[in-house]
Amino acid sequence: MVAARHDTHSHAHEEDVPGTVNLQAREGEETHYGQALYPVPSSDPNDPLQWPAWKKNTILAICAVYSFLGNSALLGPSVYIGIYVEEFGVAPNKAAGLINYPNLAFGFGSFILVPAYQKFGRRPVMLFSLVAYAAGLIGCSQATTYNGLMGARVIHGFGSGICEALPVQLVNDTFFLYERGKKLGWYTAALCLGATGPMWAGFMLSGGYSWRLFFYVEFAFAMALLIAAFFFVEESSFKRTYPTSFTTVIANDEKASAMQAEVQSQSSPPPSIPPRKTWAQQLKVWNGIDHDAPFFATMVRCWTYLSIPSMFWVITTYGLFIGLCALTFNFIFPIKVVAPPYGWSATNSGLIAIGTILGYLLALPFLPASDRLAARLTKRNNGIREAEMRLGVLYPALIVAPAGLILFGMTAEKDLHWIGYFFGVGMVQWAAYFYFTVTLAYAVDSYTANLSEFLIIANIGKQAVSFGLGLEVLNWILQSGYAKIICGAFTVTLFLNCIMVIPFMLFGKRIRVFTAGTWLARMHARSAVKGQTH
Repeated sequence: MVAARHDTHSHAHEEDVPGTVNLQAREGEETHYGQALYPVPSSDPNDPLQWPAWKKNTILAICAVYSFLGNSALLGPSVYIGIYVEEFGVAPNKAAGLINYPNLAFGFGSFILVPAYQKFGRRPVMLFSLVAYAAGLIGCSQATTYNGLMGARVIHGFGSGICEALPVQLVNDTFFLYERGKKLGWYTAALCLGATGPMWAGFMLSGGYSWRLFFYVEFAFAMALLIAAFFFVEESSFKRTYPTSFTTVIANDEKASAMQAEVQSQSSPPPSIPPRKTWAQQLKVWNGIDHDAPFFATMVRCWTYLSIPSMFWVITTYGLFIGLCALTFNFIFPIKVVAPPYGWSATNSGLIAIGTILGYLLALPFLPASDRLAARLTKRNNGIREAEMRLGVLYPALIVAPAGLILFGMTAEKDLHWIGYFFGVGMVQWAAYFYFTVTLAYAVDSYTANLSEFLIIANIGKQAVSFGLGLEVLNWILQSGYAKIICGAFTVTLFLNCIMVIPFMLFGKRIRVFTAGTWLARMHARSAVKGQTH
């Protein structure tokens, strides 16, 4: 018999309101930051919560690298638009479609692949998506026509679209509540650093190489990642069951119910513990079909999450930071630095990514901040955890993000020293890191009964928002001026989205209580896959 790595006697449980979790620990139970373990691990050594730390972190690292590669491959060729115009004889706007339409495919890929990993398993879908990603990349490297390149770009964009949903799902599958913020932070950092793809593509171009080299390099990394995923990413889908006492507590006699549950557990024989899967069993690609997991219903139900305020906030946050901020930086900086008074060469226009890198690197030391803040507030609240308790870490970012956007806009308007561009980008991306991580973690904490459905609409929504904004963002700025649009309209819009942290902190639980009593919540509760709701 294999001993469980984590204590299976945790009494932590979700209260009647989604997002409110009782993390009170009894004497002798394993705790972290003073909190009991949640989700409650089983004694089964195949339970992902019981996997060794090195295995969990390796899987997270592979998913994070996938997110980096998927996004860098999507955005990197933006520096080749001028080359595509000449090589394929198309208009600049049509050449830009080689970035915009794969971006849409990237978002809508999850519409198919997320229901697929619920039905067929995380492991086979991840391996399939990597194969599609690699096939699309090698197709790009061999394309000789615009349509051929577009088709290959859509294929690798569609395949890698799962890289934004799967890491969140795997964090939810394998890590406890007390560490989710930190783990999602690593994934978010890799995801955001993928925006530096144009810089690497620009370096290859300035080195005298063809634009095809970028896709060869991405393909090589994709194949290495496919091999790593095959050997290390075990199937993490696990149907978890919970003690009956957690769901049948009598409101007016909690102590009596707890004592009764303990007597019942002592009188019943302990469940048999299955052996840990062998190495060969862990490498199996196909583990069968989950007949309880809906496929087409998942596609339909995902749209209902647009009516959930915290879910909608995630979509607008990602969409605005990407569609208004990141695209503004990538479009405006190359235009400004090649003209007087700067006079940089076009091959150095991708260096704005340095500001992005510095912003995210300076944010990394604060990875556990939201987990620790939530733990401290949970302790003050007598062990009752509220989903909103991690939101306080967003207050500094609330000020830094608009300030950075104003700095960038005024530098462009007044032709100030080029260092202003880098500081402005760094400030916005530093703040974006916190908003990306914390809003996502907050939404996951609040509504997890059908997490996969939320991940679908989150990916589609943020890609659609950024796509829609990206079509006109450059025209708006050039027609109305840098200060008026960037420092004015864009900054106000971003600030209004960021300041929503205050209403959620004040009224977030009331919103969760209200939505928990709606027909939508009852529908999701009935349709949740048994044992997969945390």
